[in-house]
Amino acid sequence: MTAIVVALTPEFADWECALLMAVARSYLGVVVKTATSDGSPVTSMGGLNVTPDLSYDDVKPQDFDALVVPGGLAWEKGLVPEKLPALVHSFHDEKKMTAGICAAASMLAGTGILNDIKHTGNRLGSHQAYPAYSGDGLYIDGPAAVHCDGVVTAAGTAPFTFTVEVLKGLGLWNATAEEEMAPFSAEHR
Repeated sequence: MTAIVVALTPEFADWECALLMAVARSYLGVVVKTATSDGSPVTSMGGLNVTPDLSYDDVKPQDFDALVVPGGLAWEKGLVPEKLPALVHSFHDEKKMTAGICAAASMLAGTGILNDIKHTGNRLGSHQAYPAYSGDGLYIDGPAAVHCDGVVTAAGTAPFTFTVEVLKGLGLWNATAEEEMAPFSAEHR
């Protein structure tokens, strides 16, 4: 059974991961767990109070097929857990899907894992703010998510294509996924 862990940060952008979590769990039978740095509850930008299933220390790549990180205000407010980059590297090193949207895509850039693959995000300048980032030439400036070599990145304005690319990357893009996702893409036609 496919399993996804969503690494939450204080004031995470709840809408950036909600569609993926709902479709994966409710319609595709995916195990979806949430984690925070120390296992304590967090509140999203929208005021959603989440009690996580795990702490980052409890998250092991061998137990999951993907690590998904939504963006949010933690980056602007300096509240990003110090353990998050190591968690990202543990999944990437084990060839497990790693996905970041919005500020989390820039965080992935800051870990260095985007330096040699095609990727996107809110804007190139956000990635360039991280000293470990050197993937400027592979940055794709566009409105849709990018999946390359097991890494999915997206701007915060692309939660629909972010969800699609994660599902495709996990081999879950099937008739059920398409049927459930189609209404959410209607406004983009």
